[in-house]
Amino acid sequence: MKKKNFFLVLLPLVGLVFLCSCAENVQAQPIFPIPDINLQFDRAEEPEQLVGTLQLLLLLAMLSLAPAFVILMTSFTRIVIVLGFVRNAMATQQIPPNQVITGLALFLTFFVMFPVISQINTEAVTPYLEESITFEEALDLGAGPLREFMLNNTREKDLALFLEMAEVDIPEERRNVPFHALVPAFVLSELKTAFQMGFILFIPFLIIDMVVASVLMSMGMFMLPPVIVSLPFKILLFVLVDGWYLVVQSLVEGFA
Repeated sequence: MKKKNFFLVLLPLVGLVFLCSCAENVQAQPIFPIPDINLQFDRAEEPEQLVGTLQLLLLLAMLSLAPAFVILMTSFTRIVIVLGFVRNAMATQQIPPNQVITGLALFLTFFVMFPVISQINTEAVTPYLEESITFEEALDLGAGPLREFMLNNTREKDLALFLEMAEVDIPEERRNVPFHALVPAFVLSELKTAFQMGFILFIPFLIIDMVVASVLMSMGMFMLPPVIVSLPFKILLFVLVDGWYLVVQSLVEGFA
């Protein structure tokens, strides 16, 4: 019993000595350099220093809202909804999985928005980094291409609704349309367009389900679910007409 207690005390001591020796070896021969990070809070001596700090905090706050900007101010909403409708129409459950649907929607969004992003980079970001324009001018110039994209894909009826609720007169020029009315109007238009495309996608698959259900009922197979039988035919039809090609082509070409 005493030997057992002795070993119980000895084992932690041996482990501690081993860890200390490992730490000394790591300190003597570091595998990779460890960066030194210092966070300091100093009193601003000039007003420009405070303005720069506030701009940095504003930029970090905008980055935290970046997912909302990507979803609501780009083509992502329409694309991901239509792709979801395709999967539901074929009744393939989780095939393709959500990660594939979202990833494809993101890359298609980047493809559609690439001309807008390039224009923003040329007209706003690059001159601002070269210090040829101010931060306010860069924001104004960068908002122009994005505003034009949303206006080209927004119905006048939806835009007029939010302008009326905001008690704002209809501006004579497109550049004077406020973003707080344009963004919800754009999202509303995108939802309507996406559901219209989803309805059209559902029609051929619905016809296949109805034909298969009628054939099974005429054969007296009431206990066999029609979805099980119609699923291979829907997949075969979608592959024969090259469905993914047609859906992606319609999505990309549908944006003005």
